Amino acid sequence: MTERLQRDSTETERRKNEHIELCLTEDVENRLTGGFERYRFRHLALPELRFEEIGTAASFLGRPLSVPLLISSMTGGTEEAARINRHLAEVAQKRGWGLALGSGRAALEREDAAESFRMRRWAPSIPILANLGAVQLNLGYGPEHCRRLVELMEADGLVLHLNGLQEVFQPEGDTDFRGLLGRIESVCRELEVPVGVKEVGWGIDGDTARRLQEAGVRFIDVAGAGGTSWSQVEKARLRDEVRRQAADSFADWGIPTAECLIEARQSVPSGVLIGSGGIKNGVDAAKALALGADLVGFGRSLLAAAVVSAESLDQRLAVIEYELKAAMFGIGAANLDAIRATGRIARIG
Repeated sequence: MTERLQRDSTETERRKNEHIELCLTEDVENRLTGGFERYRFRHLALPELRFEEIGTAASFLGRPLSVPLLISSMTGGTEEAARINRHLAEVAQKRGWGLALGSGRAALEREDAAESFRMRRWAPSIPILANLGAVQLNLGYGPEHCRRLVELMEADGLVLHLNGLQEVFQPEGDTDFRGLLGRIESVCRELEVPVGVKEVGWGIDGDTARRLQEAGVRFIDVAGAGGTSWSQVEKARLRDEVRRQAADSFADWGIPTAECLIEARQSVPSGVLIGSGGIKNGVDAAKALALGADLVGFGRSLLAAAVVSAESLDQRLAVIEYELKAAMFGIGAANLDAIRATGRIARIG
C-alpha cells in the first residue's frame, strides 16, 4: 500500500508540473467562448452616481470580500505550485478576493506536498476553499479524507470538482463516475463546513445544478466552456494516437458559461452560484453577475502574472476591479444588488 501511494504521489507531482507548463505555453483554450459577447449592457448616459462611492463589497462562507471575485482552483502539490499559490494568497488577501486552491489529492498522498496548499498564513481573513476531484470518492476517499483536507488547508469550505472528460483523455484518468451523486450527498451530510461542486470548464446545466442542491451542495461553480479546455491540456500529454486524435473533436465541447448561469439560476433561484470559465475581464465579470452569479471566478487568465510575481498579479487584479466598477458606473449600478436589478443587459443578435 505504501509503495503504491508513493508511486501515485510521484505521478501526481509530475502531472501537476506538466499542467502548469502546458497552461502557460500551449494553446489549450476551448474553441467556444464563455458566451458573454452575446450579451451587452445598455449604456446609461446619466448614472447619477459618484464613481468613488460604488460599492463592491460581498461575502462568502461567512467571510467578507472587497469584491465578488474569486481566484479559481489552479494548482498545488509541487515546489513551483507552492510559489504560485503564495503569490495568489498574498494578493487575494491584500485585495479582498476569495481563493480556491487546486486539487488537494497530492496533500493527502504526501505530507511534504501539503505545504504547498497551506496558505492561511498568507491569507488570514479571506475565504479559502479546499478542493478534491469528486471521482476520488469512488476510489477509496470518503468524508474523513475530505475533512482532513479541509483541516490541512484551514479552509472555510470544500469544493468537489467534476472533470469527467479530462479523466477520459488523461493518461492516468479515473473514469468510473457511477453513483457519485450519492457519495457527494454523504460528504455534504457529514462535513462540518459547506461543500460545493464545480466543473472544470465544460459547464453545469440547470438540471444538474438542481440535483446537486437537493443533495445538500451549498454552492455551485458552473465553470462553463470558454476558458481552459482540459481535453486539450491532456492531449498534449498523450502518446496514445487514438486518444490524441479523438481529443481534437472535443476542442469546442461544453456549455458556455453565460448559458450555464442563466439555466442554473432558473433551476436554483436561491442557490449560491459562482460563474467561471472564459471570464476575461471585469466587464465579463459584471455580465456574469447580471446573469445570475453571486461570485465570479478567474483562473488561467491570472496564471502568467502569478508566475512572474505577486506585484504583477496585484496589478492584474487591480485592472479587473477597475473594469468591474467602470461597468457598474456605466449602467448606473451603485452596488452589486443593483447590477441584477437594473435590467440593462440584453442578448444581442
